[in-house]
Amino acid sequence: MPSEEPQVAAEPNSPSPPARIPTGVWALGFVSMLMDISSEMIHALLPVYLVTVLGTSMVTVGFIEGIAEATASITKIFSGALSDWLGKRKLLAAIGYGIAAFTKPVFPLAPTVDWLIAARFIDRVGKGIRGAPRDALVADIAPAELRGASFGLRQSLDTVGAFVGPLLAIALMWVSADNFRAVFWLAVVPAFLSLAVIVVAVEEPRRHADDGGTKNPLSLAAAKQLGESYWRVVGIGVVFTLARFSEAFLILRAQNVGLGAMWIPAVLVLMNIVYALSAYPAGVLSDRINRTGLLALGLVCLAAADLALATLANLGGLALGVILWGLHMGLTQGLFATLIADASPASLRGTAYGYFNLSTGVAMLGSSVIAGALWDAFGPAATFLSGLAFTLLSLAGLLAIDTSGKGANDRDP
Repeated sequence: MPSEEPQVAAEPNSPSPPARIPTGVWALGFVSMLMDISSEMIHALLPVYLVTVLGTSMVTVGFIEGIAEATASITKIFSGALSDWLGKRKLLAAIGYGIAAFTKPVFPLAPTVDWLIAARFIDRVGKGIRGAPRDALVADIAPAELRGASFGLRQSLDTVGAFVGPLLAIALMWVSADNFRAVFWLAVVPAFLSLAVIVVAVEEPRRHADDGGTKNPLSLAAAKQLGESYWRVVGIGVVFTLARFSEAFLILRAQNVGLGAMWIPAVLVLMNIVYALSAYPAGVLSDRINRTGLLALGLVCLAAADLALATLANLGGLALGVILWGLHMGLTQGLFATLIADASPASLRGTAYGYFNLSTGVAMLGSSVIAGALWDAFGPAATFLSGLAFTLLSLAGLLAIDTSGKGANDRDP
Protein backbone atom coordinates (compact mmCIF):
# COMPACT_ATOMS: atom_id res chain seq x y z
CA MET A 1 0.00 0.00 0.00
CA PRO A 2 1.26 3.55 -0.64
CA SER A 3 2.27 5.48 2.40
CA GLU A 4 -0.01 8.38 3.18
CA GLU A 5 0.75 11.73 4.68
CA PRO A 6 -1.46 12.40 7.72
CA GLN A 7 -4.03 15.13 7.49
CA VAL A 8 -3.06 18.01 9.75
CA ALA A 9 -5.63 20.35 11.18
CA ALA A 10 -4.91 24.05 10.76
CA GLU A 11 -3.55 25.75 13.85
CA PRO A 12 -5.74 28.51 15.31
CA ASN A 13 -3.29 31.29 14.39
CA SER A 14 -2.17 29.89 11.03
CA PRO A 15 -3.12 31.68 7.79
CA SER A 16 -6.48 30.85 6.23
CA PRO A 17 -6.45 28.01 3.65
CA PRO A 18 -6.69 30.36 0.61
CA ALA A 19 -3.62 32.30 1.80
CA ARG A 20 -1.63 29.09 2.31
CA ILE A 21 -2.52 27.43 -1.01
CA PRO A 22 0.55 27.56 -3.31
CA THR A 23 0.71 29.99 -6.25
CA GLY A 24 0.93 27.11 -8.73
CA VAL A 25 -2.48 25.82 -7.66
CA TRP A 26 -3.99 29.27 -8.14
CA ALA A 27 -2.39 29.53 -11.60
CA LEU A 28 -3.75 26.13 -12.63
CA GLY A 29 -7.16 27.26 -11.38
CA PHE A 30 -7.06 30.33 -13.64
CA VAL A 31 -5.88 28.20 -16.58
CA SER A 32 -8.92 25.96 -16.05
CA MET A 33 -11.21 28.98 -15.65
CA LEU A 34 -10.19 30.58 -18.95
CA MET A 35 -10.48 27.34 -20.90
CA ASP A 36 -13.87 26.66 -19.34
CA ILE A 37 -15.10 30.13 -20.35
CA SER A 38 -14.21 29.24 -23.93
CA SER A 39 -15.60 25.71 -23.84
CA GLU A 40 -18.87 26.61 -22.11
CA MET A 41 -19.58 29.47 -24.53
CA ILE A 42 -19.72 26.73 -27.14
CA HIS A 43 -21.12 23.80 -25.16
CA ALA A 44 -23.97 25.84 -23.67
CA LEU A 45 -25.34 26.32 -27.19
CA LEU A 46 -24.10 23.20 -28.99
CA PRO A 47 -26.93 20.75 -28.08
CA VAL A 48 -29.59 23.26 -29.18
CA TYR A 49 -27.56 24.12 -32.30
CA LEU A 50 -27.35 20.43 -33.18
CA VAL A 51 -31.08 19.83 -32.70
CA THR A 52 -32.62 23.05 -34.05
CA VAL A 53 -30.14 24.13 -36.75
CA LEU A 54 -28.66 20.83 -37.95
CA GLY A 55 -31.69 18.64 -37.16
CA THR A 56 -30.01 15.86 -35.19
CA SER A 57 -31.89 13.48 -32.87
CA MET A 58 -31.70 13.34 -29.07
CA VAL A 59 -29.93 9.98 -29.15
CA THR A 60 -27.31 11.51 -31.48
CA VAL A 61 -26.75 14.29 -28.97
CA GLY A 62 -26.32 11.70 -26.23
CA PHE A 63 -23.90 9.73 -28.41
CA ILE A 64 -21.82 12.81 -29.28
CA GLU A 65 -21.61 13.91 -25.65
CA GLY A 66 -20.86 10.42 -24.41
CA ILE A 67 -18.20 9.62 -27.02
CA ALA A 68 -16.58 13.02 -26.46
CA GLU A 69 -16.19 12.43 -22.73
CA ALA A 70 -15.15 8.80 -23.23
CA THR A 71 -12.47 9.96 -25.68
CA ALA A 72 -11.11 12.38 -23.10
CA SER A 73 -11.09 9.69 -20.45
CA ILE A 74 -9.31 7.10 -22.63
CA THR A 75 -6.65 9.66 -23.53
CA LYS A 76 -6.11 10.53 -19.86
CA ILE A 77 -4.76 7.11 -18.97
CA PHE A 78 -1.95 7.42 -21.51
CA SER A 79 -1.13 11.06 -20.73
CA GLY A 80 -1.19 10.33 -17.00
CA ALA A 81 1.13 7.36 -17.37
CA LEU A 82 3.39 9.36 -19.69
CA SER A 83 3.62 12.15 -17.11
CA ASP A 84 4.75 9.58 -14.51
CA TRP A 85 7.28 8.07 -16.92
CA LEU A 86 8.73 11.41 -18.09
CA GLY A 87 8.30 13.25 -14.80
CA LYS A 88 7.10 16.23 -16.91
CA ARG A 89 3.51 17.00 -16.01
CA LYS A 90 3.44 20.67 -17.10
CA LEU A 91 4.59 19.86 -20.63
CA LEU A 92 1.76 17.41 -21.23
CA ALA A 93 -0.82 19.69 -19.62
CA ALA A 94 0.30 22.59 -21.85
CA ILE A 95 0.08 20.38 -24.97
CA GLY A 96 -3.47 19.43 -24.00
CA TYR A 97 -4.54 23.03 -23.52
CA GLY A 98 -2.87 23.94 -26.81
CA ILE A 99 -4.80 21.28 -28.75
CA ALA A 100 -8.06 22.52 -27.22
CA ALA A 101 -7.24 26.14 -28.12
CA PHE A 102 -6.37 25.38 -31.74
CA THR A 103 -9.53 23.24 -32.14
CA LYS A 104 -11.94 26.00 -31.10
CA PRO A 105 -12.05 27.74 -34.54
CA VAL A 106 -13.43 24.54 -36.10
CA PHE A 107 -16.79 24.98 -34.32
CA PRO A 108 -17.85 28.17 -36.18
CA LEU A 109 -16.43 26.84 -39.44
CA ALA A 110 -18.10 23.40 -39.32
CA PRO A 111 -20.66 22.98 -42.15
CA THR A 112 -22.09 19.60 -41.04
CA VAL A 113 -22.63 17.39 -38.00
CA ASP A 114 -19.62 15.27 -39.01
CA TRP A 115 -17.33 18.29 -38.69
CA LEU A 116 -18.75 19.11 -35.27
CA ILE A 117 -18.28 15.53 -34.11
CA ALA A 118 -14.66 15.68 -35.29
CA ALA A 119 -14.09 19.04 -33.57
CA ARG A 120 -15.66 17.82 -30.34
CA PHE A 121 -13.55 14.65 -30.57
CA ILE A 122 -10.24 16.51 -31.03
CA ASP A 123 -11.16 19.06 -28.36
CA ARG A 124 -11.77 16.21 -25.91
CA VAL A 125 -8.44 14.61 -26.90
CA GLY A 126 -6.87 17.86 -25.70
CA LYS A 127 -8.86 17.62 -22.49
CA GLY A 128 -7.73 14.03 -22.05
CA ILE A 129 -4.07 14.90 -22.55
CA ARG A 130 -4.15 17.70 -19.98
CA GLY A 131 -6.51 16.28 -17.35
CA ALA A 132 -4.48 13.65 -15.49
CA PRO A 133 -1.14 15.55 -15.57
CA ARG A 134 -2.87 18.72 -14.35
CA ASP A 135 -4.58 16.94 -11.45
CA ALA A 136 -1.32 15.21 -10.58
CA LEU A 137 0.40 18.62 -10.65
CA VAL A 138 -2.11 19.95 -8.13
CA ALA A 139 -1.51 16.91 -5.91
CA ASP A 140 2.28 17.36 -6.22
CA ILE A 141 2.19 21.08 -5.41
CA ALA A 142 -0.42 21.09 -2.61
CA PRO A 143 0.56 20.34 1.01
CA ALA A 144 -1.09 17.16 2.29
CA GLU A 145 -3.09 19.03 4.94
CA LEU A 146 -4.51 21.38 2.27
CA ARG A 147 -5.12 18.81 -0.45
CA GLY A 148 -8.92 18.97 -0.27
CA ALA A 149 -8.88 22.78 -0.14
CA SER A 150 -6.47 22.95 -3.10
CA PHE A 151 -8.57 20.69 -5.30
CA GLY A 152 -11.68 22.55 -4.16
CA LEU A 153 -10.12 25.90 -5.10
CA ARG A 154 -9.06 24.69 -8.55
CA GLN A 155 -12.52 23.23 -9.09
CA SER A 156 -14.20 26.46 -7.96
CA LEU A 157 -12.12 28.60 -10.33
CA ASP A 158 -12.77 26.11 -13.13
CA THR A 159 -16.48 26.36 -12.41
CA VAL A 160 -16.42 30.17 -12.36
CA GLY A 161 -15.46 29.81 -16.01
CA ALA A 162 -18.28 27.35 -16.46
CA PHE A 163 -20.89 29.98 -15.56
CA VAL A 164 -19.13 33.03 -17.02
CA GLY A 165 -19.02 31.24 -20.38
CA PRO A 166 -22.79 30.68 -20.62
CA LEU A 167 -23.41 34.24 -19.36
CA LEU A 168 -21.29 35.57 -22.20
CA ALA A 169 -23.14 33.23 -24.58
CA ILE A 170 -26.49 34.69 -23.45
CA ALA A 171 -25.28 38.28 -23.90
CA LEU A 172 -23.71 37.57 -27.26
CA MET A 173 -26.76 35.67 -28.54
CA TRP A 174 -28.85 38.72 -27.64
CA VAL A 175 -26.44 41.21 -29.27
CA SER A 176 -25.99 39.05 -32.39
CA ALA A 177 -29.68 38.11 -32.77
CA ASP A 178 -29.05 34.39 -32.13
CA ASN A 179 -25.96 34.13 -34.32
CA PHE A 180 -24.47 30.85 -33.08
CA ARG A 181 -21.33 31.08 -35.21
CA ALA A 182 -20.44 34.58 -33.97
CA VAL A 183 -20.51 33.32 -30.38
CA PHE A 184 -18.37 30.33 -31.34
CA TRP A 185 -15.75 32.66 -32.89
CA LEU A 186 -15.48 34.84 -29.78
CA ALA A 187 -14.97 31.72 -27.67
CA VAL A 188 -11.55 31.32 -29.32
CA VAL A 189 -10.02 34.25 -27.35
CA PRO A 190 -10.09 32.90 -23.75
CA ALA A 191 -8.84 29.51 -24.99
CA PHE A 192 -5.56 31.06 -26.16
CA LEU A 193 -5.29 33.14 -22.97
CA SER A 194 -5.51 29.88 -21.00
CA LEU A 195 -2.62 28.42 -22.99
CA ALA A 196 -0.53 31.53 -22.32
CA VAL A 197 -1.09 31.34 -18.53
CA ILE A 198 0.02 27.73 -18.17
CA VAL A 199 3.14 28.35 -20.28
CA VAL A 200 4.16 31.46 -18.33
CA ALA A 201 2.84 31.09 -14.77
CA VAL A 202 3.03 27.38 -13.85
CA GLU A 203 6.32 25.76 -12.80
CA GLU A 204 7.08 22.03 -12.72
CA PRO A 205 7.77 20.87 -9.14
CA ARG A 206 11.54 20.41 -8.77
CA ARG A 207 11.37 16.77 -7.70
CA HIS A 208 9.67 15.84 -10.98
CA ALA A 209 11.95 17.97 -13.10
CA ASP A 210 15.10 16.52 -11.50
CA ASP A 211 14.35 12.98 -10.42
CA GLY A 212 13.02 11.53 -13.66
CA GLY A 213 9.96 9.33 -13.92
CA THR A 214 8.56 5.88 -13.21
CA LYS A 215 9.43 2.87 -15.37
CA ASN A 216 6.42 1.31 -17.15
CA PRO A 217 3.57 2.89 -15.11
CA LEU A 218 0.99 0.87 -17.11
CA SER A 219 2.41 -2.49 -16.03
CA LEU A 220 0.53 -5.01 -13.91
CA ALA A 221 3.02 -4.45 -11.09
CA ALA A 222 2.29 -0.71 -11.12
CA ALA A 223 -1.47 -1.38 -11.08
CA LYS A 224 -1.01 -3.60 -8.04
CA GLN A 225 1.13 -0.93 -6.40
CA LEU A 226 -1.83 1.45 -6.53
CA GLY A 227 -3.49 -0.76 -3.93
CA GLU A 228 -6.93 -1.82 -2.73
CA SER A 229 -7.97 1.58 -1.35
CA TYR A 230 -7.34 3.20 -4.73
CA TRP A 231 -9.30 0.62 -6.71
CA ARG A 232 -12.19 0.93 -4.24
CA VAL A 233 -12.37 4.66 -5.02
CA VAL A 234 -12.38 3.81 -8.76
CA GLY A 235 -15.29 1.40 -8.26
CA ILE A 236 -17.31 4.00 -6.38
CA GLY A 237 -16.56 6.54 -9.11
CA VAL A 238 -17.78 4.23 -11.88
CA VAL A 239 -21.13 3.50 -10.23
CA PHE A 240 -21.49 7.18 -9.37
CA THR A 241 -20.92 8.17 -13.01
CA LEU A 242 -23.60 5.75 -14.22
CA ALA A 243 -26.02 7.86 -12.18
CA ARG A 244 -24.84 11.16 -13.69
CA PHE A 245 -25.24 11.58 -17.44
CA SER A 246 -24.15 14.60 -19.48
CA GLU A 247 -25.34 18.09 -18.52
CA ALA A 248 -26.50 18.40 -22.14
CA PHE A 249 -29.76 16.84 -20.94
CA LEU A 250 -30.28 19.74 -18.51
CA ILE A 251 -30.11 22.09 -21.49
CA LEU A 252 -32.54 19.95 -23.48
CA ARG A 253 -34.92 19.81 -20.49
CA ALA A 254 -34.86 23.61 -20.38
CA GLN A 255 -35.89 23.73 -24.03
CA ASN A 256 -38.54 21.07 -23.35
CA VAL A 257 -40.24 23.13 -20.62
CA GLY A 258 -40.35 26.22 -22.84
CA LEU A 259 -37.26 28.30 -22.06
CA GLY A 260 -36.31 30.51 -25.02
CA ALA A 261 -33.12 29.83 -26.99
CA MET A 262 -31.37 32.98 -25.75
CA TRP A 263 -31.97 32.03 -22.11
CA ILE A 264 -31.12 28.32 -22.29
CA PRO A 265 -27.45 28.92 -21.32
CA ALA A 266 -28.82 30.32 -18.02
CA VAL A 267 -29.30 26.68 -16.99
CA LEU A 268 -25.55 26.15 -16.97
CA VAL A 269 -25.01 29.55 -15.37
CA LEU A 270 -27.25 28.66 -12.42
CA MET A 271 -25.81 25.17 -12.07
CA ASN A 272 -22.22 26.37 -12.15
CA ILE A 273 -22.77 29.26 -9.74
CA VAL A 274 -23.98 26.72 -7.18
CA TYR A 275 -21.11 24.39 -8.17
CA ALA A 276 -18.48 27.13 -7.79
CA LEU A 277 -19.84 28.35 -4.46
CA SER A 278 -19.93 24.85 -2.97
CA ALA A 279 -16.74 23.21 -4.35
CA TYR A 280 -14.18 25.11 -2.27
CA PRO A 281 -16.08 24.89 1.06
CA ALA A 282 -16.62 21.18 0.38
CA GLY A 283 -12.88 20.77 -0.22
CA VAL A 284 -12.00 22.56 3.01
CA LEU A 285 -14.57 20.48 4.90
CA SER A 286 -13.17 17.26 3.42
CA ASP A 287 -9.82 18.01 5.06
CA ARG A 288 -11.57 17.92 8.43
CA ILE A 289 -14.32 15.27 8.31
CA ASN A 290 -15.05 11.84 6.79
CA ARG A 291 -15.01 12.16 3.02
CA THR A 292 -17.38 9.25 2.42
CA GLY A 293 -20.12 11.18 4.23
CA LEU A 294 -19.70 14.10 1.81
CA LEU A 295 -19.99 11.73 -1.16
CA ALA A 296 -23.22 10.30 0.29
CA LEU A 297 -24.61 13.81 0.73
CA GLY A 298 -23.73 14.55 -2.90
CA LEU A 299 -25.66 11.47 -4.04
CA VAL A 300 -28.70 12.55 -2.01
CA CYS A 301 -28.59 15.92 -3.80
CA LEU A 302 -28.36 14.18 -7.20
CA ALA A 303 -31.33 11.95 -6.38
CA ALA A 304 -33.39 15.00 -5.41
CA ALA A 305 -32.32 16.77 -8.63
CA ASP A 306 -33.41 13.84 -10.80
CA LEU A 307 -36.75 13.64 -9.00
CA ALA A 308 -37.44 17.35 -9.50
CA LEU A 309 -36.44 17.28 -13.17
CA ALA A 310 -38.55 14.17 -13.84
CA THR A 311 -41.75 15.24 -12.09
CA LEU A 312 -41.87 19.06 -12.23
CA ALA A 313 -42.19 20.00 -15.90
CA ASN A 314 -42.07 23.76 -15.38
CA LEU A 315 -39.50 26.52 -14.87
CA GLY A 316 -39.67 26.23 -11.08
CA GLY A 317 -38.96 22.49 -11.19
CA LEU A 318 -36.18 23.09 -13.70
CA ALA A 319 -34.55 25.68 -11.43
CA LEU A 320 -34.81 23.43 -8.37
CA GLY A 321 -33.34 20.46 -10.23
CA VAL A 322 -30.48 22.51 -11.67
CA ILE A 323 -29.59 24.00 -8.25
CA LEU A 324 -29.49 20.54 -6.66
CA TRP A 325 -27.46 19.21 -9.60
CA GLY A 326 -24.89 21.98 -9.09
CA LEU A 327 -24.72 21.27 -5.35
CA HIS A 328 -24.06 17.58 -5.95
CA MET A 329 -21.25 18.51 -8.36
CA GLY A 330 -19.66 20.82 -5.79
CA LEU A 331 -19.80 18.16 -3.10
CA THR A 332 -18.29 15.37 -5.21
CA GLN A 333 -16.08 16.34 -8.16
CA GLY A 334 -13.13 17.91 -6.32
CA LEU A 335 -13.56 15.30 -3.62
CA PHE A 336 -12.96 12.41 -6.02
CA ALA A 337 -9.74 14.09 -7.19
CA THR A 338 -8.67 14.42 -3.54
CA LEU A 339 -9.47 10.77 -2.80
CA ILE A 340 -7.31 9.64 -5.74
CA ALA A 341 -4.40 11.75 -4.44
CA ASP A 342 -4.90 10.28 -0.95
CA ALA A 343 -4.89 6.69 -2.17
CA SER A 344 -2.04 6.73 -4.74
CA PRO A 345 1.76 7.07 -4.44
CA ALA A 346 3.28 10.30 -5.79
CA SER A 347 5.24 8.43 -8.47
CA LEU A 348 2.03 6.97 -9.96
CA ARG A 349 -0.43 9.84 -9.52
CA GLY A 350 -0.70 10.59 -13.22
CA THR A 351 -1.46 6.94 -13.95
CA ALA A 352 -3.92 6.82 -11.05
CA TYR A 353 -5.90 9.75 -12.45
CA GLY A 354 -5.72 8.15 -15.90
CA TYR A 355 -7.23 4.84 -14.78
CA PHE A 356 -9.92 6.63 -12.80
CA ASN A 357 -10.91 8.86 -15.70
CA LEU A 358 -10.87 6.00 -18.20
CA SER A 359 -13.22 3.98 -16.01
CA THR A 360 -15.62 6.85 -15.33
CA GLY A 361 -15.47 8.00 -18.97
CA VAL A 362 -16.69 4.63 -20.24
CA ALA A 363 -19.46 4.82 -17.65
CA MET A 364 -20.34 8.34 -18.86
CA LEU A 365 -20.62 7.10 -22.45
CA GLY A 366 -23.03 4.36 -21.38
CA SER A 367 -25.14 6.60 -19.18
CA SER A 368 -25.42 9.36 -21.81
CA VAL A 369 -26.42 6.99 -24.62
CA ILE A 370 -29.01 5.33 -22.36
CA ALA A 371 -30.32 8.75 -21.35
CA GLY A 372 -30.71 9.82 -24.99
CA ALA A 373 -32.41 6.56 -25.98
CA LEU A 374 -34.88 6.79 -23.09
CA TRP A 375 -35.66 10.41 -23.98
CA ASP A 376 -36.38 9.53 -27.62
CA ALA A 377 -38.50 6.50 -26.67
CA PHE A 378 -40.39 7.65 -23.57
CA GLY A 379 -39.71 11.35 -22.98
CA PRO A 380 -37.60 13.38 -20.55
CA ALA A 381 -39.19 12.01 -17.36
CA ALA A 382 -37.89 8.51 -18.17
CA THR A 383 -34.35 9.86 -18.58
CA PHE A 384 -34.28 11.52 -15.17
CA LEU A 385 -36.10 8.67 -13.41
CA SER A 386 -33.44 6.26 -14.70
CA GLY A 387 -30.83 8.62 -13.25
CA LEU A 388 -32.69 8.54 -9.92
CA ALA A 389 -32.64 4.71 -9.91
CA PHE A 390 -28.89 4.56 -10.57
CA THR A 391 -28.29 7.23 -7.92
CA LEU A 392 -30.14 5.25 -5.25
CA LEU A 393 -28.18 2.12 -6.19
CA SER A 394 -24.94 4.11 -5.93
CA LEU A 395 -25.90 5.46 -2.52
CA ALA A 396 -26.74 1.97 -1.24
CA GLY A 397 -23.43 0.64 -2.51
CA LEU A 398 -21.44 3.51 -1.02
CA LEU A 399 -23.04 3.07 2.40
CA ALA A 400 -22.51 -0.72 2.26
CA ILE A 401 -18.81 -0.25 1.51
CA ASP A 402 -18.41 2.33 4.27
CA THR A 403 -20.21 0.26 6.92
CA SER A 404 -18.59 -3.06 5.98
CA GLY A 405 -15.06 -1.75 6.16
CA LYS A 406 -13.10 1.46 6.10
CA GLY A 407 -14.45 4.59 4.46
CA ALA A 408 -12.97 5.62 1.16
CA ASN A 409 -10.81 8.26 2.81
CA ASP A 410 -9.59 6.21 5.76
CA ARG A 411 -5.85 5.60 5.97
CA ASP A 412 -4.10 2.27 6.11
CA PRO A 413 -1.81 1.92 9.11
